[in-house]
Amino acid sequence: MPRDDWTFLSNHGHVLVALARDPDARTRDVADAVGITERAVQQIVADLVEHGYVEKEKVGRRNRYRVIRGSHFRHDLESGVTLGAFVDLVNAYPATVDT
Repeated sequence: MPRDDWTFLSNHGHVLVALARDPDARTRDVADAVGITERAVQQIVADLVEHGYVEKEKVGRRNRYRVIRGSHFRHDLESGVTLGAFVDLVNAYPATVDT
């Protein structure tokens, strides 16, 4: 029986896409969109910031996130792709549901 509980992107990829779509998103909203806990989002954001893929700026009581578009994917198979090209590709297509 085929498994249907996997996706092409990791949770890190999903969080990156969510932050690129809404730089002012709350971790709660990102968690809901990705389907993980707020704590998991916080850890993933920390990873993305630590490795230079996202910048986090405090604006009042909220955070604003900026994807570093010139950064490249980490894995050798995708290392030629920038985050900017990736998020542009993903965000070029509105979310749809196939039935």
